Amino acid sequence: MADDRRRKRPTTATGRLFRLTGMTTSIATRVAGHQVKGLFQSDIAKAADREKLLQHIGREVAATLGEMKGAVMKVGQIASQMQDILPKEISDQLKVLQNASAPMPFHVIRHQLERELGGTLDQLFADFEETPFAAASIGQVHRATTHDGDNVVVKVQYPAVKESIDSDMKHLRRILRLGSLLKVDEAALDAVFREIRNQLHEELDYRQEAGNLKHFRDFHHDQPWLVIPQVFDELSSEKVLTLSQETGIALDQVDDDHGFDQATRNLLGERLFDALGQQIFQLRAVHCDPHPGNFAFRPDGTIVIYDFGAVKRLPPQDADLLRNIVHSALNQQWEHLDTLLMQLGARKKDTQVNGQFYATWIALLLRAFDDKPYDFGRSELHTDILRQVKRTPLEQMLKFQPSSRSLLIERVVSGHYWTMMKLGVNTAFRPNLERALEVTPDN
Repeated sequence: MADDRRRKRPTTATGRLFRLTGMTTSIATRVAGHQVKGLFQSDIAKAADREKLLQHIGREVAATLGEMKGAVMKVGQIASQMQDILPKEISDQLKVLQNASAPMPFHVIRHQLERELGGTLDQLFADFEETPFAAASIGQVHRATTHDGDNVVVKVQYPAVKESIDSDMKHLRRILRLGSLLKVDEAALDAVFREIRNQLHEELDYRQEAGNLKHFRDFHHDQPWLVIPQVFDELSSEKVLTLSQETGIALDQVDDDHGFDQATRNLLGERLFDALGQQIFQLRAVHCDPHPGNFAFRPDGTIVIYDFGAVKRLPPQDADLLRNIVHSALNQQWEHLDTLLMQLGARKKDTQVNGQFYATWIALLLRAFDDKPYDFGRSELHTDILRQVKRTPLEQMLKFQPSSRSLLIERVVSGHYWTMMKLGVNTAFRPNLERALEVTPDN
């Protein structure tokens, strides 16, 4: 059975191309059949068949990307959070990609590691655990011990990932366009995919991640409650990254039984919020992979942050624009907010949005940022947002679209909403939000 799984998981650019081409052909055939069948159906039957088609496409894409790892799986993970780009039937199916993926066989990892670092495993490490403790879309992580006795974690990138980005992205974009599945214009879609592609190229260069780790460690040096791993340069390369082992409690175990009372959980929530606010508006570079596995917590109020491959660098004008958007929302300046959103590219031009639309939505979105404590543990904000989407006329929603300039920042905010829920934070965040907006940018 293990051999079968290995054969299913392509590790070469040719194998990946073959798998993606096969998936594209299969989906294209189904879409064509759906279109022909629709010529002879009522509108009700056509709508029901379209829903089934989208669900099938979602399942097939999720299954294939989950086997392949790499760029397409990473994009699939991001796409699962982008209901404004994908139909719900597809984004729901892609959510399975958020879970931990199966690891690569160790002989593949060992070859990659020894080739990158230029020595045998025994020469490089005193001890190396063959079974990874984490496996993700573009690499997996092993515990090890250096010859100096340091406990470290070693992140090893999967083969053929970087070389196949352009091909992977081309095929995935083609799949998502089949049957007019996308609801945004081509220019917006191009910008979003370009942003994701650029981010992936950065994330696949572990030397750049090493630089990110050092940059963020320096920035947060006066905040001892925020722990960022240290890089072992001599045991790192473009596709291997060795870091100090920093322990903590996983998010799903942050509870009273593990020493986290309500006051501590509130403190963790505020510290996490403050750190992200400082990164966005002061450092203008933000850790933008909010996956729970990238964070750990300690009962003394310490937060450990892992994986700095996904870092969004904000041009000064973008940071200022985001700051002004939040200010306008807080001050209920709807016309100014509308203008700023068009500048951001999140609002389609040549359309009109009235103030009542913004008043309704901003009141909903700012509910968690009041002067009074907000209980994230009992939050229903996400379900209320979905209800409001259903109540809002489609022609109003179509006046908005994803912006490549804020795409990853929105991923951070939405991802950490779930973090706050799981922590059970119950505190008032308005003062923290106002402090974040007032910080002085680093030059």
